[in-house]
Amino acid sequence: MLFKTSRFQLIGTAVLMLIATAQAVAGDTFAPEVFGALVINSSNLSAIYQGFKTAFKSAFSGVTPDWSKVATLVPSTTKTENYGWLAAWPQLREWIGDRQIKSLQAFGYSITNRKFESSIGVPRDDIEDDTYGVFGNLFSEMGYAAATHPDSLVFPALAAGATNLCYDGQYFFDTDHPVGAGVVSNWGGGSGTAWYFLETRRPLKPLIFQKRRDYDMKAMQSMEDEGVFMRDEYRYGVDARCNVGYGLWQMAFGSKQTLDETNFETACVALANMKDDEGRPLGIKGNLLVVPASLEKAALKLVKSQYLASGADNPYYGRAEVLVSAYL
Repeated sequence: MLFKTSRFQLIGTAVLMLIATAQAVAGDTFAPEVFGALVINSSNLSAIYQGFKTAFKSAFSGVTPDWSKVATLVPSTTKTENYGWLAAWPQLREWIGDRQIKSLQAFGYSITNRKFESSIGVPRDDIEDDTYGVFGNLFSEMGYAAATHPDSLVFPALAAGATNLCYDGQYFFDTDHPVGAGVVSNWGGGSGTAWYFLETRRPLKPLIFQKRRDYDMKAMQSMEDEGVFMRDEYRYGVDARCNVGYGLWQMAFGSKQTLDETNFETACVALANMKDDEGRPLGIKGNLLVVPASLEKAALKLVKSQYLASGADNPYYGRAEVLVSAYL
């Protein structure tokens, strides 16, 4: 069968060469596309790949994901990064005598990178028959998926903060974080739908998005590639190495209590009262109210309505921005 296929290909090539020669003698330019098919060669495959990659990059750069609003981007240079330094708040004091050096506490909190991928196989027949253009939207969707992938990691991590540990060995949302000689709570408790009040204007945000290798598209389309030989298809894919973890719990307050004025006030006061180990205020106010879709109406009513139902002024009007995440 392989011999017959090669034989037919050789006959076809000879015929095309004869036609090309005849057209050249007549002064015409030979155009293979008149036969309704694309010539499979490295140049055309490279051009098709560049088209797919352009669609991918255009969609990737055209998205504004939400993860950067709640997480600090930390470039990674190794398999696992340690975050024992999170406990060292860089507060200033009056310089009297020698400098007071604050040593980094030996917390064992670390984030290990994970690998993620998405791949597509395009049949060779579709390339050969010049129908590959229909795949443009598919590669645009791949670019969108890659750009928003961190959202699918960051917000579920926020939602799991009441059961996952952070740098001080406590749950990220907990009632007994050790601070100085006492403990501090950033968890409101309750049994309803969770909501979160965060401070996101500082360089260190409540969560961390750790990136080891950026999202990038690759291709396997050489005629010698195993996939082309065995399955008669060209393969394209995107991959990355990254992970998420918890930053400063002092920047976040979580609750499953009803999202109303009373419980929101509790969150505001809790963040405003945050102090370092030496009892100095951290100056945290909170600016972002993060909710699932089911609490969007309550959140907007709480901080975006100028007046209460009674007609009185809303004391929390404009107090925070509202971020609705589909991943909560």
